[in-house]
Amino acid sequence: MENDALQAPAQALLPGRRSILVRLVCKAGMRPALLEVLNAYTDNLSEEPGTEMFVMSLDPENDTTVWLYEIFRDDDAEVAHRESNGFAVLMRVLPPLLDGPPAVLRMEPLRISLQERVLVEDWAF
Repeated sequence: MENDALQAPAQALLPGRRSILVRLVCKAGMRPALLEVLNAYTDNLSEEPGTEMFVMSLDPENDTTVWLYEIFRDDDAEVAHRESNGFAVLMRVLPPLLDGPPAVLRMEPLRISLQERVLVEDWAF
């Protein structure tokens, strides 16, 4: 692993991409159920080839908040995401878990930098 520290991160410019930051606030005690639903959705993202990145994050200061960050290849990929079967299932299952509608912030990502070793570490699921 010592040599990993010397490797430069993978870099990419993201022209034409679209991204969204989503805040999900669940009802008290429902975060495990919310994460289960989101993990099931994430396991099937291969059905959305235009969804290039999907990151789920826990809010360290609020145990009812989960953040999602998604990058789509282009506008058509974002539309395909919303029209996918997995997203339809998600939209049926999420409402009873949430304490209000999702908050969505649309963005145009410019650049990504990623330490590639993150992708090859043993993350036993």
